[in-house]
Parts: sequence; C-alpha cells; structure tokens
Amino acid sequence: MTNRCLAYIVKHQDPLMLPPDATVQRACQCMWERRVGAVLVTEDGRLAGIFTGRDAVRALAEGRIPAATPLSAVMTARPDTITPDATAIDALRRMSDCGYRHLPIVDGDAIVGIVSRGDFKGLELDQLEDESCLWERIA
Repeated sequence: MTNRCLAYIVKHQDPLMLPPDATVQRACQCMWERRVGAVLVTEDGRLAGIFTGRDAVRALAEGRIPAATPLSAVMTARPDTITPDATAIDALRRMSDCGYRHLPIVDGDAIVGIVSRGDFKGLELDQLEDESCLWERIA
C-alpha cells in the first residue's frame, strides 16, 4: 500500500514536544528515553521549531554546553511541515528532495505528529526509489 495517508500513520502517536527554553541536555535525555530522533519545539501550542540528533551534534561541535543551551539557540526554526491528508510518498519525496529525515505534520496550527523515514514501509520506499531512478534517466 503506497498511498497511506499520514493521518493514519501517526494516528496513535504522542510526539515528543518541549518548549524553546528547554535545554539541549533535557531534549537529548527525552529523545534517549523515548527512542526518538527529534523533538518538536512548541510555543503556545504551536510549532516553533524542530530539534534533531543532527542539531545536537552541531551544538556539541560548536562547543555549546548542553545543560546551558536552550533549544531556541540550536533548533531549526519554522521547519517545513506537511498536512495530515498528504500521503506517505508525498512525505518521502519532501524528505528526499530537501535532505532531512524528520517531517512535522500539522493541520493549521494544530500539531498532529511527526514522521521519519523509518515510519514507511518497503513498497513506499520502493516507489520513491523507482521515481528517483526515473528522474535520473530523464535528466
């Protein structure tokens, strides 16, 4: 099934959300405990940014102190999002085209969830691969 709706994929999801003033250390602890690769950074119930493992590595590489660095200083502000009525292949295309591994799902201002490449099934990944090969042959 390659046309699964994103709302279906995340219907029982409880995404990890923290405020912008939470520290990098706290975010990493929560990510480790929940076994997830990203935190949705929220302010007043709205998506303000996303913090991922890549952001954590960058913060460390820059010499930032995790216990003293707020997420607002190292998150990706105003990240790209996708709507819950989009399909799995839509999300995979977006992540592939833009080079990221996590994509927040929002409906207006409401946060619905987040998907990562690991949320998708073989047929969906195969379809993306087939499309990519086709575009390479055309170009």
